[in-house]
Formats: sequence, structure tokens, C-alpha cells
Amino acid sequence: MQRHLAGCLIPFVLLAAGCVSADAGSTSTVIGEPVAASVTTLSASELAPLVEAGSIVLVDVRTDEEVAEGMIPGAIHMPLADFDPLALPDPDDAEIILYCRSSRRSGQAAQQYVEATGLSIRHLDGGILAWQAADLPVETPD
Repeated sequence: MQRHLAGCLIPFVLLAAGCVSADAGSTSTVIGEPVAASVTTLSASELAPLVEAGSIVLVDVRTDEEVAEGMIPGAIHMPLADFDPLALPDPDDAEIILYCRSSRRSGQAAQQYVEATGLSIRHLDGGILAWQAADLPVETPD
């Protein structure tokens, strides 16, 4: 019986493996099943050209007091305590990227975003501390 069962599983495993796509640069999927949304990070050096191009919606989830000390140019402020993924501005095909001081709170906000929208999102690895360590510009809000 065990030998027969094992013989039945091998074709199933091979068939299932044939339904997975693993092209470079794409997300693996199983045919007929949606890919789960994910939270990923990007470095300050990856974020800098996106900020400069103005091609993203950058969201700072730090407190009012932290933001008063400076923020990444072009960012909008939505503190984690008030974070509502569904209240974020419509990105008009731009990517939304989150950041905080060190990336802990932006990771929490990103998880909330994924759960609320079912969409993937990225946040700044190391937060504004990594941004400043890379000697990238910070502006004081009005």
C-alpha cells in the first residue's frame, strides 16, 4: 500500500512543480491561485532616485515631534497612530513607499496596508536614520 501511495504522489508533485513560474524578475505563482501580497524593503540608495524623480508617494509614519526635526523631501505625513491605509492618496499609478525613524513602525504600517488592500508595498530599510547616514537631503516642514 505504501509503495502504491508513493507512486501516486510522484506524478502529483511533478505536475504541481510544472505549474510554478520562476522567471527572473517575476513573482512565483501557481496557476489559478493569486500571489500573496508582501512587505519588502528598499535601501536609501534605491529610494533616492525615486524621490528625485517624484515618481512615488512617500509616506512618513513618524510622530509629529519627529517630523518637526525634518523629513525626506516630498513626503506626506500620516503618523502610525493615525495610519489608515485606505485614506492614503490615490497614487495615480505611482508606488506608495513608507518610512519611519528606523523601519520598525513603517514595517507595521506596511503590514496594515497589505491586510487592508491586498497589495504589496515597500518601506525604507533603516528609516530616515539610514537616509541621513547616506547623506541624503532632509527638509524641515513648514
